[in-house]
Formats: sequence, C-alpha cells, structure tokens
Amino acid sequence: MTLSIKIALAQHDSLVGYLQGNADKILLWVNKARDELAADIILFPELNLTGYPPEDLLLRHGFITDTRVVLDSLIEKIHGITAIVGCPILENSCLYNSAVIIKDGVSIGRYDKQNLPNHSVFDEKRYFSAGDRPCIIETGAGKIGISICEDIWQDGPVTQAVQAGAELILNLNASPYHLDKKTERFDAVSGQARENNIPVVYVNMVGGQDELVFDGGSFAIDEKGEYLMQAPVFVEDLSVIEFIRSDKGLTAMPSVLPPDLPVIESVYQALVLGTRDYVQKNGFKGAVIGLSGGIDSALTLAIAGDALGAENVESVLMPSRYTQAMSIEDAIEQAEIMGAHHQIIQIEPMFEAFLNSLESTFDSAPVDTTEENIQARCRGIILMAISNKQGRIVLTTGNKSEMAVGYATLYGDMAGGYAVIKDVPKMLVYALANWRNEQGQIIPQRVIDRPPSAELADDQIDEDSLPPYDILDAILELYVENQCGLEEIINNGFDRETVRKVLRLVDLNEYKRKQAAPGVRITKKAFGRDRRYPITSAYMRHVLANDPTK
Repeated sequence: MTLSIKIALAQHDSLVGYLQGNADKILLWVNKARDELAADIILFPELNLTGYPPEDLLLRHGFITDTRVVLDSLIEKIHGITAIVGCPILENSCLYNSAVIIKDGVSIGRYDKQNLPNHSVFDEKRYFSAGDRPCIIETGAGKIGISICEDIWQDGPVTQAVQAGAELILNLNASPYHLDKKTERFDAVSGQARENNIPVVYVNMVGGQDELVFDGGSFAIDEKGEYLMQAPVFVEDLSVIEFIRSDKGLTAMPSVLPPDLPVIESVYQALVLGTRDYVQKNGFKGAVIGLSGGIDSALTLAIAGDALGAENVESVLMPSRYTQAMSIEDAIEQAEIMGAHHQIIQIEPMFEAFLNSLESTFDSAPVDTTEENIQARCRGIILMAISNKQGRIVLTTGNKSEMAVGYATLYGDMAGGYAVIKDVPKMLVYALANWRNEQGQIIPQRVIDRPPSAELADDQIDEDSLPPYDILDAILELYVENQCGLEEIINNGFDRETVRKVLRLVDLNEYKRKQAAPGVRITKKAFGRDRRYPITSAYMRHVLANDPTK
C-alpha cells in the first residue's frame, strides 16, 4: 500500500478583528479541502483567525478572551481532516503567536513562533513571548514539523524540527508584499530546505490590511531548494500538494508552476488589491477622486476603477483660473472611456471669496504658495463634502516623490481617507500608466506625455521647484530606502547642491507625512509604519550646516 499525504494550502483573506467571520471562512475551507480535494491536512496563514496584524488589539484582554471562545467553538466543528490554524494563545500570562493543530474536534498540538520579528513593519516583540521547542505531527506517511513565518528566515527552528524527526516542514506566513519580495522569500526558504535536506510547504496570507498587502503566492520547495508548486498571487486560493512515502522519504507528486507576473503587473495588482480591501473592509459605498487631467490622478482613477468597478468611482473636476483646457478635456475623456461618472465644479468663486476675506490680512503681500495652497484646500473641502454626503471615501492622488519632498498641500490635495499611490515613485507612476494602457487604453496619451504640473500658477511645471523626477527618485531611493547619508549619495554621482536640497526637503516635511492618509506599501521602506522619523529633529539640519564645502 502506497502511503501518501495531501496538504491543502489555504491562502485566504482575513479581516482583522472579525473573529467569527474569519472562523466561519476557515470552516468553509476546511470542509472544501476535506470533501472536494480529499486533503489530509489543511494549512492556514499566520494569525488567520484574528487577521494580521492585529496590533494593539492583542493588548485588550477582552480580545484575547473572545479569540479563545471562537477558537474553542471552531475546534469542536473540525472533523475528518487535520487543520493548522494561526491564532494568539495566552498561557501562564504569556501570549504566543501560535499554530494550533486540530483534528476530530480536539486540539492535538501547538507550535509557538520562536523568532519574533521587530523590524520594518513588524512589532511582534511588543506583543508576544517566544516559543522554544519544535512541534511534530505524526502521520501515516511520516513526521511533519511546524514553523511560523520568521522561523523559516532564521537558522534554528527548522534544524530543531529535523532533529526531532521532521521529514517535511509546514510554514504559516503573513508575509507582506513589496518589490522583489518573491525572490527574497524563495532565497530564504530554499536555503533552509537545502541546509536541512527537507522539503518545505509555505502558505501565505492574501489581502489588504491598511497599508500592507499580502500577495499570497503560497508554494512548496523540495529538499534541493527547487519549486514543487506555487499558488496564484493576489487572489484567494485553495491549492493542494501530495507527498508520497518512498525509501528516500517524502517525495512530492508533480505539479504545474504558473508563470511569474512581470514586476510592473505585480505592483499594479498590489495597488488594486490594497485599495479594494481598504474601501470594502471599511464599509465605504465607493470612492471619490479629484481628477485633474494629470498623470497621478489618472493612474489613481484607473486603479480605483479596476479595484471597485468604475461605476462606484465618482470623478470630480475642479478647474481654476490656471487650469488648461487640455487638462479638462483629458480628464473627461478618461472618465468617459472608463464609464466613471464625472462632474465639474468650478473653484474660482470659492478662491475669490477666500482672497477677498483675507485681503486686509495679507495687506498687499506678494502672491506666493499661500494662494496656491488655498486653491488646493478649496478642492479638498469639496471632495470631503461629497464623501460625507455620499458615503464614499476620498482617494488622494499624491505619489511617493511628492510626499517625500512635501510637494503637496495639507488639508488640500492631501485631504482624504486613502492614498493609493503614496508609495509609488513618480517614474514608476509613468511605468504603471503605460502598462495599464497596454491592457486596454484608458489614460489619454497626452496625460502621459505632457510635463507634470500642479496648475496652481501660470505656466507652472513641477521642475520649476523640483529636480527632474528621474534624478529625484534616484536620490530618494538612496536616502529613504537605502538610508544613505549626504556624502554617500553625492559619491553616487549626484550634484551636491541638488542632494542637499532634496535631503533638506525630506526632513523638513516629516510633519506633513505624519498627517497623511495611509496608502498601499509596495517598496521596502514606505512612509508610515516602515519609517518612523521624529518630526522635531536637528540631525539633518546639523549635517547640512556642517557640510565642509559650504
């Protein structure tokens, strides 16, 4: 008799804090894996019962108690299959990030995560105690070890499980997406597989949670560190892999590997998924966008339309005395191509009212960015009013390059509930717009080709105030994502005065970013939970003041 074991990889989208709803979905997938796939084991993502990351909900005693109640009820309902569910467990005054093994109405074991990440977007040492021992499941086909997320990235837990007799490792994950994350995951998991001569099954969460996007892409790797199978990305999925017992141990049955998504497509899908889940999980009826005829709002509208359906996105054109005719024409054309409702609201009467009211206060002072900001704030008020009245969320349209150097107006174009392209540098905005048009042109080509402008003054273009975006983005990547210093960036071939200006602007505008809406994280270091800089800081001011060339 051939001994085998079928493992279902349940890559699903949890909602943080929706304990009973998450449990109901878990049970549906358990029953499907058992009845339709004839699976012996179903493996769920990390903390999938609570959703990930639950953050300071974990500090609420009622939340932990409620989680336990829901877990105990779930355990009683699972029969005919072994389910491995991620949830927090409180024991002896210690809270653990655990994988609970459930079979035939009882919990037959538990693994507690040993390596608690405390870097980038992770704060697990704030909440959890670390486990210290392996967990082995005995099956007819062989012994299986359990690990959770960071345990597969660090030496120790896999080796510990192998020493305890494991012939296969199952790894639960809530691994958020960023550019090139798939390569990083593969390198980590394949390295552990090769080093310990053991296959690994890796299940990952999918879905958006505030600024994080989990991309799924669950997979299995053999003991040589080569792919056995991979699930789709950015969608919920229930896949299965079968291992056969042989003289050499557990050997996987052949599977089909889907083609990799191109990098630009993966970024676009992350933005769509993050936007859709934020809007829908928070109960908004749709979205409203200020559509200017520029590239940023055009891309934001395209993403929102793909995420929510164009019929659920309201486009508002708000021209001023500085708005060019082509901007209005292009904005209307895109909205009509997409089938998104649009309306035009002139801001000139409001702008004039503000100027008249402030005339004596300004006391004939020269026109400057003050008047520009008033225009942006008129637009922000309009959009927020529509949001309040219609129950739609305002999607802001600023990109990462602008947010980095403060090229945005507080309570103006920054006013809104979600910042779709907040972590997308300007040059990537263009690449995404071009990619989306290749799938079916919806953004007028003139929007992509014309020089970008805020259109808040006569004949204004962005490069009046900023370096060319290809240069700006390269400097920002070095400073923000790679954390390089002044001299290091200059030594990469950039003009000293340009670098000084950019670094000064980045640090000077931290206060704006602290007040910005959350947005989809797609780079390794986004503004938000990734990068926690003080608003009041003299460090860079001191560095620039003591530049020996000045």
